Amino acid sequence: MEHHRRRPASVLAAILASVLAALALPLTPLFGVSAYAADQFPSRPVEMIIPFAAGGPTDIVGRIMSAKMSELLGQTFIVVDRGGAGGTLGTGDVAKAAPDGYTLLMSTVSTNAINPGLYRHLPYDPEHAFAPIGRVGVTPTILMTNLSLPVTDVKSLVALLKANPGKYSYGSSGVGSILHLCGEEFKADLGGLDIVHVPYKGSAPMDLGLLGGEVSLAFDATPTAMPLALAGKVRALGAGMATRIPAMPNLPTLQEQGVKGFECYTWNAILAPAGTPKPVVDKLNVAINKALADPKVSAALVKAGINPTPGSTPESTAQFINAELKKWAPIIKASGAHLD
Repeated sequence: MEHHRRRPASVLAAILASVLAALALPLTPLFGVSAYAADQFPSRPVEMIIPFAAGGPTDIVGRIMSAKMSELLGQTFIVVDRGGAGGTLGTGDVAKAAPDGYTLLMSTVSTNAINPGLYRHLPYDPEHAFAPIGRVGVTPTILMTNLSLPVTDVKSLVALLKANPGKYSYGSSGVGSILHLCGEEFKADLGGLDIVHVPYKGSAPMDLGLLGGEVSLAFDATPTAMPLALAGKVRALGAGMATRIPAMPNLPTLQEQGVKGFECYTWNAILAPAGTPKPVVDKLNVAINKALADPKVSAALVKAGINPTPGSTPESTAQFINAELKKWAPIIKASGAHLD
């Protein structure tokens, strides 16, 4: 009986080798899947989700970038405008999408830096739901006034506002919007100016309110502010970034005019769902930076009032978004704005 119970060492070794070999079989393709996915990516159309309405600044950026990335990667990029709820609907859809690189988000300061402080219940986790790929551009704001306001620069505007507390108002594209927060930052940086906030349902009605004298001043993003300023329909007083706007080089910044530290702008970055394989993320990052290095793409963005931001990495993009979250959280809290 002992003879039947004991197996020769050579037989045991053979069985062990067979088991180990069987266990190893599935490991080889698992370790190679990311590299393989990157080599084959993209093998079908890629969706670029724009979480705002068609025709807006983010849609413009998305279409410019999608066209060039399609050319570079040899696959169709489909722009899908999925607006609603301040950008939270489309952003939430990308957060829940398969992490394979075929669903991308054209994110903004609103979707990934402001909304987390504005909404108590977001349909996505802004810090963990996405894999940052690369930055695309920064869109400066412009401080502009109604032509009837007796001011010529930021200094004279501040003097007028301080001499008449509560008399003048500023418009925005809505409660909690970047344009609302620009106004709040402006007030805070100047020691707490007393200006009445008048929210509108979007930039277009806000601009009409400014033109018609319903509000005295407003911040607006360059794609819609520049045409009004260049046509002489409003008075542009200052650029809302640390550096001047390339398309309006003669317009001094608010910082140059004494508003220390003031920077208010929107931005765009391309994100994928968290868990997207790093080789796929890296391949998309290369395409973003190659697109931004193309003179025609860069010129198209600048013409629309957007400053391209080439050379970003997934890591630097993540750091930038985290810094923006930290910047806007106290401003949102001080404003008292919330939407749920």
